[in-house]
Parts: sequence; structure tokens; C-alpha cells
Amino acid sequence: HGTRKWNPKMAPYISAKRKGIHITNLTRTARFLSEACDLVFDAASRGKQFLIVGTKNKAADSVAWAAIKARCHCVNKKWLGGMLTNWSTTETRLHKFRDLRMEQKTGRLNRLPKRDAAVVKRQLSRLQTYLGGIKYMTGLPDIVIIVDQHEEYTALRECITLGIPTICLIDTNCDPDLADISIPANDDAISSIRLIL
Repeated sequence: HGTRKWNPKMAPYISAKRKGIHITNLTRTARFLSEACDLVFDAASRGKQFLIVGTKNKAADSVAWAAIKARCHCVNKKWLGGMLTNWSTTETRLHKFRDLRMEQKTGRLNRLPKRDAAVVKRQLSRLQTYLGGIKYMTGLPDIVIIVDQHEEYTALRECITLGIPTICLIDTNCDPDLADISIPANDDAISSIRLIL
């Protein structure tokens, strides 16, 4: 990010300043990325559940791609407030989503009057957009991976409240102390996000 937007806590992770932009220290990035990989590998071998969060346009496709590849859950459209802290409501919405999908598969929606079918299809489409990445989630995740701490601050606060370990991809405008493992990197470049995920 530009030198005007930086967080002073990020000073140890910055190697240089060029043309008004801070350059991230890649040796620090490699060290924290290695630490995060060890944590993820250990947790995966014990069958833990992961959630990847990245809702901004540049990260959305990479987050969905990484979640499919790793067979884990993701939120890549919009973080709905209380998604984790108000889990009972989220779970109710997930059950509703599954029921509507079953009705659609069995063809029961076609038997409804046109207006009712349109309302249900709109509701199904909305649920698919916001909860599609977590449709198979049965409980709270064990580890949350967040792309762009600044953008996903609500998700990070919920994880901190619930004591869920977090791995954050942070740019020079973020606070490295908020996440359990912070990986300093450019969170605006699609190639950087995809490489780290």
C-alpha cells in the first residue's frame, strides 16, 4: 500500500519504500508462510475443519478455487454479521438452504404456483450466493484463513471473540497483532493471493 496508509506496527515487515509504496520483506513472508503451512498441515492431519474468508472482488475467485482444491469451506461473496458468533441462526439458514435445494432437485418447486416458485427461487439464489461456500459446514470451524484483514475485520473480530485460531494475509495497512499467524504480503494482487493460498 501507499506509504500514507501504513500501520506503524508493520515496520518490521517492510523492507523498502519505492515511489510512495512500501515493499514487503519477503524473508519475513516466507518465515510466517512456513509457520502457517505447518499449522495447517498438522490440523488437517487431525481432521480439523477450515474456513477461508475473502470477499473482495480480487480475492473471491482465488478463495473459491483454494477451497475446492483443499476441500474446505469458504465465504467469498459477503460476510454476514454474526455468521460464527450467532451460529444457531446460521445453522437454521443452512438447514433451510438444504431443504430448498432438495425441493429443487426432486422437482417440487415446479408444482408450486408461479409466484410462489419465483419467490422460493429468489430465496434459493440468495442463499446460494451467501451460504454456498459453507453449505456442508456442520459446526464452527477449527481454523479460519482470512485474506485481507482490513476488509474482513468483522470476521476476524468474531474469530477472536470465539477463540478460533486465525491465519491472516496482511498488507502494510493492517495490524499484525490481531491474528494468530500474520503473513505479510500484497493482499491486492490476485497472483500474490493465489500463490499464498
